[in-house]
Amino acid sequence: MSDRYLEDLQVGEKTKTDSVTITEAEILDFSRKFDPQPMHTDPNAEGGLIASGWHTGALVMRLVADAKPLGSLPILGMGVDNMAWPLPVRPGDTIQVETEILEIRPSKSKPTHGIVKLRSTARNQRGEVVFVVTPNVWVPRRPV
Repeated sequence: MSDRYLEDLQVGEKTKTDSVTITEAEILDFSRKFDPQPMHTDPNAEGGLIASGWHTGALVMRLVADAKPLGSLPILGMGVDNMAWPLPVRPGDTIQVETEILEIRPSKSKPTHGIVKLRSTARNQRGEVVFVVTPNVWVPRRPV
């Protein structure tokens, strides 16, 4: 895929990533290191084992990065307007992400770049929404 600059993007454009299946071992490993709460670290926890929301967010970022929506240009996050975990991710769930461009605006302070507001929605294998994030990313304009 060729590089995609600010001028190549359109509001409403949607892209889908590949999918990934999360294992119990991955949930336990991540959670023991970064979010050691019983619902994330104890397979026998009441209600069952669930992935840390931060683990889900990291998986989503990896899927989006691997999809290379800007070609070889990096996805440089500037901040997040909203982040939500409507349903938990459990061992064996398969996650896929759809990203939609919500807004495109040139930078006021740096004319060589612009800001793109996205909405990335992760769904499990049943089509249920498990994570939604609305980041703003820094995208270069096409070089003159």
